[in-house]
Amino acid sequence: MAETALSKSESQAPVQTERAQQTPVFTPRVDIRETETALILVADMPGADESSVTIDLEGSELTIRGTFVPKAPDGYHLTYQEYASGDYERSFTLGDTIDRERIKAVVKNGILRLTLPKAKAAQPRRIAVQAG
Repeated sequence: MAETALSKSESQAPVQTERAQQTPVFTPRVDIRETETALILVADMPGADESSVTIDLEGSELTIRGTFVPKAPDGYHLTYQEYASGDYERSFTLGDTIDRERIKAVVKNGILRLTLPKAKAAQPRRIAVQAG
């Protein structure tokens, strides 16, 4: 993967965000795969769905946010919970090789899949050789 295509922003100073509630913020685990045409990010965000996930792109900074609040089925109430609920947040810095206009996101069963297409100039191609 091109080193300049994508980088984590964890090394930067954390952004101070004022929150109305004292909910924990988790950093979702992310797998990154590269194809000839795109980078694929797969983030684990258990309990999050399309209504609770937001993705913001400001300049070259891509930020993933989500919220998880456990819900008991109708007629039941939560008696004991061994895992914490809260918010998810993770940021990445995009390089110039990513086509920002064609980024797509899909979330299903708490798994967010982001497709970051490479810009046409960054995609590998074969150059035809002609006889001189």
